[in-house]
Amino acid sequence: MTGLLVEGVERIAVLPAGVLADLLIALPALDALKRAYPAAAITLLGRDWHTRFLRNRPGPVHDVVPLPPISGVSSSVGGGAVPDEVYDDLRSRRFDVVVQMHGGGRDCNPFVRRLGARLTAGLCAPDAERLDRWIPYIDHQHETLRSLEVAGLVGAGTADVEPHLSVIREDWSELNRRLGRLPKGLVAIHPGAPDPRRRWPPECFAEVADRLGRPVVVTGTESERDVVERVAAAMKRPGHVVIDELSVGGLAALYAACDLVVSNESGPRHLAAATGTPTVGVYWCGDLISRGPLSRGMHRPLISWTIQCPACDGGSVGSLGCGHRSASWVAGVTVDDVLEQAQDLLR
Repeated sequence: MTGLLVEGVERIAVLPAGVLADLLIALPALDALKRAYPAAAITLLGRDWHTRFLRNRPGPVHDVVPLPPISGVSSSVGGGAVPDEVYDDLRSRRFDVVVQMHGGGRDCNPFVRRLGARLTAGLCAPDAERLDRWIPYIDHQHETLRSLEVAGLVGAGTADVEPHLSVIREDWSELNRRLGRLPKGLVAIHPGAPDPRRRWPPECFAEVADRLGRPVVVTGTESERDVVERVAAAMKRPGHVVIDELSVGGLAALYAACDLVVSNESGPRHLAAATGTPTVGVYWCGDLISRGPLSRGMHRPLISWTIQCPACDGGSVGSLGCGHRSASWVAGVTVDDVLEQAQDLLR
């Protein structure tokens, strides 16, 4: 692999722009790039929230260039074309290498190639423009291993496949300021997920929280308020509800202060794992392949093998796209199974 190292590299740009989980999943590959090129500055081509979250945070990223919403590059929906001034700014930075970990490349590979780097590397779907070094984008590969393969195109390798994130002083200060003194033995429940079909039933989360007999905090975003409040209402023991009260850094500190996080597959589960907190995750089988934890010492996935829509016995295994948006595809995971794994981790 060392034969793939590029000589004289001072500046590397990486494109994994996306949601929180995308960044955390890519962290092992970013760490590998930094180890392979310790003297190089790694620039993340991201969004404004990346700038706020990564500022002053130890790690492989030197700086962030926030991109405007660009279709297929920094925005999955609703973005526009790339403004000329964005190209001008990025070309002026004279990147030696640009690494694309963002997807199949149909939209973003032309963007990457126009940045003027000495070498481009990344993913290519069959209909995507080719980069200088590339691997095929194939469905049903774990995203962490996929991004590590991309890093390998420029000679970077690692045996560390789980992400690690530093919780910094500003995170702890925000947590203390917002929530005050936390009880010992705290467990966090995160019942939300971007797709409602990936959500375990609220009453199941509530039963797990009650039976653990620990202080509980239930977290979520404003768009998940309904499901968070349903969990809290179903709990027989009172819990603390935290909805959009913390930045991503503050939320990282909250999870780092917990003994365990129980969650659907979501950015917060990845965030908790990256801080070193054990997690129990409820997964649909297809998501486990591409985004599940790669180790089992501290992270336990519980898997739903449902492959047809519970509402109509139809649907698509790959996209879950039959039109029923509210039926849970993970409801078959039992409370006892989740509780068994949670108690084992807490021991």
